[in-house]
Amino acid sequence: MLVYQLNHKVLFQHCDPAGIVFYPRYFEMINATVEQWFSQALDYSFAKMHIAEKVGVPTVAIESNFIAPSFLEDQLVFNLSVLKIGTTSLDLTVLGYCAEQLRLESKITLVFVDLKETVPRSLPWPAQLRDQFAAYLPKK
Repeated sequence: MLVYQLNHKVLFQHCDPAGIVFYPRYFEMINATVEQWFSQALDYSFAKMHIAEKVGVPTVAIESNFIAPSFLEDQLVFNLSVLKIGTTSLDLTVLGYCAEQLRLESKITLVFVDLKETVPRSLPWPAQLRDQFAAYLPKK
């Protein structure tokens, strides 16, 4: 099973006045991890999706547990893997670590949608993407 990793340094912009990551900033880091995974690992950038092909992958569900606080200048590593591949949806898990300490765990559901419609409608994942997603599933 492949795991996609992205490093995030906790910057001042991520923190509350006490120097602790303000929880909505984690969602920005999670989204950046998903976006970079599509771009770097799957060679399917959000620019290609949204601008050239008029499709997208909105988050339709997210469940997060904040295990331990993160602080200004912490070096976080976000690990992304696939939990389940649906016809039009994709369940991911993102785990955020600082050194060996788990700081955040999130389960995310994305849906592949047609953005040419006034109200986006779901589309089946292209076969090539489904095959690439499968490499990130846990081995059975």
